[in-house]
Amino acid sequence: MFKRFSRLMLLLIAATFSAQTAVQAQVYQTAAKHAYLIDWNSGSVLFSKDEDEQVPPASLAKLMTLEVVFHALKTGELTLESEFYISEHAWRDGGANSGGSTMFAKLGSMVPLDALLHGIIVQSGNDACIAVAEGMAGNEETFAQLMNKRAEDIGLTHSHFMNSTGLPAEGQMVTAKDLAKLARHLIDDYPEYYHYFAIPEFTWNGITQHNRNPILGFTEGADGLKTGHTEAAGYGLVASAKRGDERLIAVLTGMKSKKERREEARKIMNWGFRAFTSQRIFDPDEEVAYASVFGGDKSEVLLVSERPVSLFMPRAQQGRLKARVYYDGPIKAPIEEGVEVATLKVWNDDKLIYEAPLITGESVGRGTTTQRAVGALKELVLGWF
Repeated sequence: MFKRFSRLMLLLIAATFSAQTAVQAQVYQTAAKHAYLIDWNSGSVLFSKDEDEQVPPASLAKLMTLEVVFHALKTGELTLESEFYISEHAWRDGGANSGGSTMFAKLGSMVPLDALLHGIIVQSGNDACIAVAEGMAGNEETFAQLMNKRAEDIGLTHSHFMNSTGLPAEGQMVTAKDLAKLARHLIDDYPEYYHYFAIPEFTWNGITQHNRNPILGFTEGADGLKTGHTEAAGYGLVASAKRGDERLIAVLTGMKSKKERREEARKIMNWGFRAFTSQRIFDPDEEVAYASVFGGDKSEVLLVSERPVSLFMPRAQQGRLKARVYYDGPIKAPIEEGVEVATLKVWNDDKLIYEAPLITGESVGRGTTTQRAVGALKELVLGWF
């Protein structure tokens, strides 16, 4: 365990040393009240500002509505041809009469899900969201329960949803960190539907509207995701851009105007790609560390990562990296291969920049009577100290 973990530390120290030889980067600043920038592939945190503070989501909540829909498509509950009824509630409270964003769906019409997805993503249509919520769950309140259940399943620990649209509602809150995690999940788990976010315009009921994402077509590689605005939330954006093999996800909320939102989004994306570079630390299934085992035919079990372990490192490193592997141990044998038992965490100074699960890279069988006795004695002695 010590030998392998030392190797991990040496790799990180070497990366720090080589980066510190460069000119130090300037500290990044943004006018957004809350900001979070991550590397999609590794989850490395490039920038954060009050990312855990809860804020009203505005239309950024529609990303959670879309997650529920995409999940239903993936499980076969829905198809893109499934039709949804435009009720009076959807038409009156989400249509043109409401004064909010709408796809202008006709009252009493049946609209296929493919068109509703265009309406939600490209046009930010509240009527489309309400139609989906009513069609899937009967009403918005019950649909919000589905949203919160899915949010819990994917680990959004500081967010709560009250409706499908993001319109102001007491108790409806998100965080920049949770929104980034949601965006990464949408890109990872539903690649077959991600192209909707880059569609430049959509026409329904004879009315053409352009995608509200202000960096589409204006920032290199930008291809998603969603804007939001209410008086309480200010102007917000969850954005993603891909350049070569690298993709960044940015969340910005609490800005004062559309212009500020556009400029801050473009600025943070360009800075992220310019100021950071990806560095591969471990390949999939490569040895990362070892965990202690109790009662097994081996005293340790190999820990590996299913995905490549890559850090999006500053080109001009200012801090010092440190890594830790966390697990509840010793782990009781028998142990199967491929079981998640530990977490790798990497800090740059006091900022957590990377976190990933580690799985067992081998099986460990139940030990002999003698091996179990020796293990029990070791635990007893260690327990005293």
